[in-house]
Amino acid sequence: MLIEQISKFKNKMFEPIDIAILVYFRIIFGAIMLWEVLKYFSSGWISRYWIDPPFNFTYYGFDWVKPLPGDGMFYLFGIMGVLSIFIIIGFKYRIVTTLFFIGFTYTFLLEQTRFLNHFYLISLISFLMIFVPAHKALSIDSWLNKKSYSDFAPYWSLWILKFQIAIVYFFGGIQKINYDWLHGEPMRHWLSEKTDFPILGAYFTEEWMVYLLSYSALGLDLLAIPFLMWKKSRWIAFGFLVAFHVMNSQLFTIGVFPWFMILAVLIFFDPSWPRLGKWKKSQNKTYFPKTSSGLTKNQKIVFAMLMIFVIFQTTMPLRHYFYPDYEGWTDEAHLFSWTMKLRDKHTDELTIRAIDHTTGKIGVVNPMFDLTREQLSKLSHSPDLMVQYSHYLIEELKSQGYSDNVEIRIESWVSLNGREPQLLIDPNIDLTKQEPTIFHKDWIMPFNNTQLGTHYEGIVFNLNPEY
Repeated sequence: MLIEQISKFKNKMFEPIDIAILVYFRIIFGAIMLWEVLKYFSSGWISRYWIDPPFNFTYYGFDWVKPLPGDGMFYLFGIMGVLSIFIIIGFKYRIVTTLFFIGFTYTFLLEQTRFLNHFYLISLISFLMIFVPAHKALSIDSWLNKKSYSDFAPYWSLWILKFQIAIVYFFGGIQKINYDWLHGEPMRHWLSEKTDFPILGAYFTEEWMVYLLSYSALGLDLLAIPFLMWKKSRWIAFGFLVAFHVMNSQLFTIGVFPWFMILAVLIFFDPSWPRLGKWKKSQNKTYFPKTSSGLTKNQKIVFAMLMIFVIFQTTMPLRHYFYPDYEGWTDEAHLFSWTMKLRDKHTDELTIRAIDHTTGKIGVVNPMFDLTREQLSKLSHSPDLMVQYSHYLIEELKSQGYSDNVEIRIESWVSLNGREPQLLIDPNIDLTKQEPTIFHKDWIMPFNNTQLGTHYEGIVFNLNPEY
């Protein structure tokens, strides 16, 4: 029975569906990306994030990725803006989507403190768009090469996009099933700062509202996709999702993510809905050959690649179960897991010491000389970033005359979701002797799950700058 179901699923992946839905997705994806690029120019973010900082935090295994010199980053974003327009109109689609994926993913990998789930999602979607034949209709490519035109596309090209959107919602819900979220944190704290929100703001300090919004978000994440897949509840689910994302866009600073998701979930509707006016489809479905024994060799390869992608996407968010402590505290396996808006992590006190064992000199480092406030905010409660910064710092100190026998120790008192501040890492550990790793760091202090309580805001630097 299972083998039969798998066989049916494989065959369904290559059945024809109306290409109109893919054309729609191509256009809205390109438009959102163009909007994003223009925002970076208008807001001055290109200089702020990649040119002005003297140091950038990279991802594990990607320390070789560096910002382009001079005005290179401005040129890159200009090129991505042009590529976005080409995606919209479907010009040189395969080349353009490949270049956009490379360009966007490159900028994504340049700065770990800039990690946002929707940047990761855009990178994944832009990768999938390379293979999805969304340029076979209503595009410059299909106009220039009329033989390439098709009103149909294989079902897998729509299914994989649906799958990727479903992953965001499903794991966004799964990650909310934790002690803090189920007890109203950090929602309680966030709402307390937004009491000026129209109409509902007056109730944001009420416990029933805290729990209503916390559990509504959890339920919506888990149930959104099943209800979108069921035709009778599709419009109801879409209405709730629109309200959910619009409210999030007003409560939080999360960029284009809410608007992209509102437009993206429309791919769960009938594939032909984007057809307007005289844009009618033909009945030619010869684009989908099959052998007498089932799938062609190429189709089998495509299916295998789809399954590899599916396995990757369904296992990455689960890897935190292999670590011994709470990932919201340790930051281990926190990235790429769709842990969206699940914690409120503040540093109450941060002290960075450089200890020169040759001279006996102990200096307290002022990290504001090297880092932006955004970078420092993330560094202050991320063990991984502390290791990176310590390696950078030791080289800087040596260039200023310190000996080779220098230690970097960091003492960071961190509050998670309103708890009393706790030591994040062992303050006696020399971080210059630690290497970036994906494995557990035994020098991270165990998480003490104390009672949720008063929130500690901001960073209070215990500094006596000698660096």
